[in-house]
Amino acid sequence: MRALFVDGVIDNNELDLDGSEPPVHYPPETGSGQSRYRLHAVGRKDGAIVYAVYGAPDVATGEVLRVSAERDYARRFGATSEDPVE
Repeated sequence: MRALFVDGVIDNNELDLDGSEPPVHYPPETGSGQSRYRLHAVGRKDGAIVYAVYGAPDVATGEVLRVSAERDYARRFGATSEDPVE
């Protein structure tokens, strides 16, 4: 699955994630006490998660979802965007 980032220092970047479920925060464990990106949405195709949208710390979910919709991740991946199960 692809991790897609909104805002912050890695805005509009992406990377591959292993596993079938995305971590709630990225990076999953820093040990440094730094704020981490938070999972705001996932894209599913045929029941599998194909992308995860992460927002920078201090960015509201509505703004992350607005930017995600503008970038049209769902269409790009042929998936349906939905809230993550936390």
